Amino acid sequence: MPTVSPVVRRVDAHAHLDKYADDELDGIVAEIERGGTLTISVSVDPDSYRRACRIARRSRLVVPTFGIQPWEAPRFVNALDQLASHCASSPMIGEIGLDHRHVIDRASHRAQATVFAALLDVAVAQRKIVNVHSAGAERDVAAMLRARPLDRVIMHWYSGPADVMQTLLGRGHLFTIGAAVLHSDHIRDLAGRIPEEQLLTETDNPGGHQWLTGRPGRPDLLTSIESELARVRGTRPECIRRVVAANCDRLFRSDPHLDDWRPELEVLGRDAALAAPGGGSRSETKVSDEP
Repeated sequence: MPTVSPVVRRVDAHAHLDKYADDELDGIVAEIERGGTLTISVSVDPDSYRRACRIARRSRLVVPTFGIQPWEAPRFVNALDQLASHCASSPMIGEIGLDHRHVIDRASHRAQATVFAALLDVAVAQRKIVNVHSAGAERDVAAMLRARPLDRVIMHWYSGPADVMQTLLGRGHLFTIGAAVLHSDHIRDLAGRIPEEQLLTETDNPGGHQWLTGRPGRPDLLTSIESELARVRGTRPECIRRVVAANCDRLFRSDPHLDDWRPELEVLGRDAALAAPGGGSRSETKVSDEP
């Protein structure tokens, strides 16, 4: 990992850096560094986690995390013991969850639930943050989360019913807003409902933007997301960045699994304190769609 600590200015709480081609990575990492974007690079299986770890050696702003994406769950449902070392080395667990929107095979749904439950239990035992996919299975995901003492949950690209969202918000879970806010009235409506202290930003690069527009996303997509999110919430992009920075700082704080990123988070926390006199984040003026 590089020894020089870059300045953190913004947060991408869910990206798939391993999906970029080798000849793209120099430019992608440079864009992350130039933007000061703390980037959580989630994985979908062991191979993608290993690649994310290699990419993280190129920038202290990249946090590689291990997970089994719902679409990949049937491959691992009978091999969960093979995932233990990856879970142990990962500072968070993600991407994990259920997907009943794009995967309609019921046998796959059973495998998804088994793998999701196992990885949630790992997160409980290891006291780690989870980064959760819930497309079309929001009520089932909410029930599985409710059954476990998880106090740090990132709900990635939530696009389900508002009432389930309110239930999850009531448990203190954080929600990301990403590229869909540029295209979907439903996502814009949900984005306006998230309390300031539970808001995060993401890109789901490169595939999320490609699914929406046909063009792979790049790290600077976060600028457009922040601008539209600010418009929806009646505030300014710099306020969105500061609020999200403060939320990420609070999410990561005092987590020994994240010690390697402590200098970055300290910078992020100091920047967030500029949001209001006396420190802390200032209140904003106003407090399907998923691939």
